[in-house]
Amino acid sequence: MTLFPRSLLWRTVLLIALLMLAGHFVWLQIFRITERQPRARQIAQQIISVVNLTRSALITADPAKRLALLRDLSQQEGIQVYVAEPDEALGPPPDYPVVPLIAAELQRRLGEDTKLAASRGGVAGTWVSFKIDDQEYWVMMPRDRIQRAEQLRWAGWAAVVLMFSFVGAYFIVARINRPLRELARAAAAIGRGQTPPPVAEAGPSEIRTLGHAFNQMSSDLKRIDEDRALLLAGVSHDLRTPLSRIRLGVEMLDDKADPTLKQGMVQDIEDIDAVINQFLDFARVTGESSAASELDLNELANSVVERYQRQGKAVVTRLGAVPRMPMKALAIQRLLTNLLDNALHHGSSEVEVETAAENDCVRLSVLDRGAGIPADEAERMLQPFTRLNTARSTSGSGLGLAIVDRIAKLHHGSVSLLAREGGGLEARVEFPVTTAKK
Repeated sequence: MTLFPRSLLWRTVLLIALLMLAGHFVWLQIFRITERQPRARQIAQQIISVVNLTRSALITADPAKRLALLRDLSQQEGIQVYVAEPDEALGPPPDYPVVPLIAAELQRRLGEDTKLAASRGGVAGTWVSFKIDDQEYWVMMPRDRIQRAEQLRWAGWAAVVLMFSFVGAYFIVARINRPLRELARAAAAIGRGQTPPPVAEAGPSEIRTLGHAFNQMSSDLKRIDEDRALLLAGVSHDLRTPLSRIRLGVEMLDDKADPTLKQGMVQDIEDIDAVINQFLDFARVTGESSAASELDLNELANSVVERYQRQGKAVVTRLGAVPRMPMKALAIQRLLTNLLDNALHHGSSEVEVETAAENDCVRLSVLDRGAGIPADEAERMLQPFTRLNTARSTSGSGLGLAIVDRIAKLHHGSVSLLAREGGGLEARVEFPVTTAKK
């Protein structure tokens, strides 16, 4: 598991956010360094003004009214004045970069014997010493006189600016990313065997070029698919007539012909006819354009299985409760017929048909007890004209499972070839209930 986002949108927003954070951090450091000296002089000037005014008030005030003056300074301005005592416990000033600059400015303006402390006698505050004649005094001011309130305020405004910048970056990147999402949806539709409408060729030049190239690719793929379907249909149709004449000729052979040879020739002709039928089915699936309708998969499965049972084929059903879904009836019948033919041809006993609704999907499974398909070959077997070098490849065109896969994708479904416990194969088709094609 990684914290780095997977989508291009959030990756771009994250990278922009990190860049903006780094930039704001650098500018904040530059601001701190450049404003340190002016701020130190400003704070020092405020303290000097307080000290000078306090000294002048103490010098010029009537001794009888001096106590009242000190009380007013304490209550109204938060400024307190004390007489220095020997061996006082003084706390060092805060460890801020600006404090040494303030202390240097105070000593330059008030005298080299001026002291700055963070506490006196355990009382916290901004303590500054001054002298009147030979008597030393301490003036205590609120600590925020030298705290970084202004800098914290700037940091707060920077955070607000960053937040709005992030929101703006998200909408900008989302606007750029929108054509890519459309391309992704169109590519997924092509993967399901559909032809999506052309994507909008708008936006930056790179996105327009990509959209144009994608539309051209989609058009070329559609034309190639149509040409292939037309070729298969044409060749299959043209082969039907001579094949029918050959079969008629074989059946009209006199009784002197070898019955075994005659039967073998008839079987070969039937195999060729089955291959031609698969070519035609593949062409029909490629050009499938009929509308879907609400169907009961169980009713459709029963109608197909009953045809096999009337022919004496060992096919049984275990049908669970499934919802009605929009499906193309002929395409689903073709899918189930291909799976049953494959299972009956390669299975060694009874073939089972199952349906069930599970995890927002409708599952259709055809199970046999044949040789099975190796797990590492299962995906390859769904490709057109693919056969295994085992008993499952003794005949056929290699299109049966490819047709099943195309029909499943036409309905937003998927096909899995799974090994059965105890031997055999489960050909499982899953149709999502919420995304079935309408």
